[in-house]
Amino acid sequence: MSADVGDGLAPGVEAIATAPAGGSAHGYRVTALVVASALFMQQLDGTVLTVALPTMAHDLGRPATSLSLALTSYLLALALFIPASGTLADRFGSRSIFCAAIGIFLIGSVACAQATSLPMLIVARFVQGIGGAMMVPVGRLVLLRSVAREDMVRALSWLVVPALAGPILGPPLGGFIVTWLDWRWIFYLNLPIGILGMVGAWLLVPEVRGDARARFDLSGFFLSGAALGCLLFGLELASRPGTGRVAIALLAVGAVFAVLYIRHARRVSDPILDPSLMRIPTFRLSVIAGSLTRITQGAQPFLLPLMFQIGFGLSAARTGTITMAGAVGALAMKTLAPRVLRRWGFRRSLIVSGVASSVGYAVCAFFRPDWPSAAIIVVLGVAGFFTSFQFTGYNAIAYADIDKERMSAATSFYATFQQLTLSLGICIAATVLELGTLAEGQGGPGLRTFSLAFLTVAAISLSAVVWNRRFDAAAGAEMSGHRP
Repeated sequence: MSADVGDGLAPGVEAIATAPAGGSAHGYRVTALVVASALFMQQLDGTVLTVALPTMAHDLGRPATSLSLALTSYLLALALFIPASGTLADRFGSRSIFCAAIGIFLIGSVACAQATSLPMLIVARFVQGIGGAMMVPVGRLVLLRSVAREDMVRALSWLVVPALAGPILGPPLGGFIVTWLDWRWIFYLNLPIGILGMVGAWLLVPEVRGDARARFDLSGFFLSGAALGCLLFGLELASRPGTGRVAIALLAVGAVFAVLYIRHARRVSDPILDPSLMRIPTFRLSVIAGSLTRITQGAQPFLLPLMFQIGFGLSAARTGTITMAGAVGALAMKTLAPRVLRRWGFRRSLIVSGVASSVGYAVCAFFRPDWPSAAIIVVLGVAGFFTSFQFTGYNAIAYADIDKERMSAATSFYATFQQLTLSLGICIAATVLELGTLAEGQGGPGLRTFSLAFLTVAAISLSAVVWNRRFDAAAGAEMSGHRP
């Protein structure tokens, strides 16, 4: 649901056991494009869906805010199964897991299209999320193991440019489908894209394996899954009236499982989520600051379509045309990121972009129906530009000091927290909308409630600047080419 992702092929990388020899620049670009096709499908699905939420809610006989459960169940599956993606790719090969993941995602898409109730949709989205949990992390792992550190920023930018077509095309396409067809076609669209991705992956993506000697941390998988599941659904239920006791119980149980997992991880040699990675300063700061930023990025695609359609009374088609501005801004940034980082370095660039993106999303709180569409589009484009720059920076510097043998563990750990905080953003936004609706005594959230929600998540992302300041001035210099 976000544009959060990320050229060079380094010869002699230890983890590539069966990759094709030669490793030319064209080879890694082809691999990046195939991986990007899966990300394109995932992003298209998510952005099309957010525009269609009010229509889907009406068809399923539910209030629009309740469909946040369908978004959260997908992100929950990502958070639960991403930790296993690195181990499975090491054991069975990245190409095999990548193709299987696309297949599971397509099965979930068909189930979503056939859903006749909210519980059916939630379960089907969870199945989709299991596939999504493997697709992008495994594809990113192939690149991380194949790219020289000095080429990492360009590699992530190259990967993300095709994938950003999803967020650009998604909103207007979603509006078109909802207006002229049926919302179920949103999910059928994934079939041709997914089939092409599977064929391309089987023919073009190398079968990359890592060190599969370590046993699968089954106990850690269940403990971390129970912790993440209880915490996420506890936060989700906290936004629902009349579910306070259940929410508190789930949060308490989740906290207990989290403590049990941390104790477990300290006793085993290969935990499924390795907390010792947080001792590496660049990785730790990227996780913390990136998580705070992603809370806003998770909330924004949930809040904007609801505000435009419920608060402004715009059509789904009109909403889609406006909200695509953020993705256009993100795409415009990707070609500039390597040059900016080379000139200013990670620390200074992340501080400036963190302030700019937070201010941009705070301005969304003041959108009103009498605002010119051009002004709204400019604000969303600028906010998308700086937010996307942050994600490129975080995704690169997180791995600046990670050894090759720990790359699989690092990608699983980082991607899990990435999806967890995107889910948290939706939960926080839904909670503010529910509380505001109760306070106003209306049948749905008003414009002041939407404003409060935007200001809340913008303040959270602004707090990431405190952590950005803690990066060393020379952090990631080998990647960016910056000389302090």
